Amino acid sequence: MKTRYIHISAILITLAGFTLITFLYWTEPKSLAEVSTKGSVAIGTYTVDQAAFDQGLASFRKDQFLDARVDFNRADPEKRDAATQFYIAYSYYRQGWGRLSSDDTLFEPGLEAANLVMTIDPNYRSSDSTLTMKTPAELKNELEEGLKITPSDFNPMKLTRERK
Repeated sequence: MKTRYIHISAILITLAGFTLITFLYWTEPKSLAEVSTKGSVAIGTYTVDQAAFDQGLASFRKDQFLDARVDFNRADPEKRDAATQFYIAYSYYRQGWGRLSSDDTLFEPGLEAANLVMTIDPNYRSSDSTLTMKTPAELKNELEEGLKITPSDFNPMKLTRERK
């Protein structure tokens, strides 16, 4: 009888070890700190760091876009939250926007972030009343237009346009 229990417990220990190794292989954490973050993503309990998000939002509203992106990336290290990624894309847009021309080096990662928002939540709509563009599709359109060179780019009336 005792050997039967020993065999069963050995099988259970082996299965637990196999599960742990599979989990670590699947999530690919780079450090022990990442194990808890990637683990929460894997089991569906991932949440953003609200304090870092709020700090990023405060920097965003002060037009400190680089600081805002640092805080937003700290709030959402796994890039799983649509709202956080939307603000990241919007910060690239606002920092790269110019009356005469747009900064392509800022608009390109902004476009990637806008595409990521549409991947995370295709129906995402911002509830922030301070933002002119509410959806990632609107933001993506503005970023794409900023990356193109068209005859309208040379229109002197562009000097009167407002940043969204």
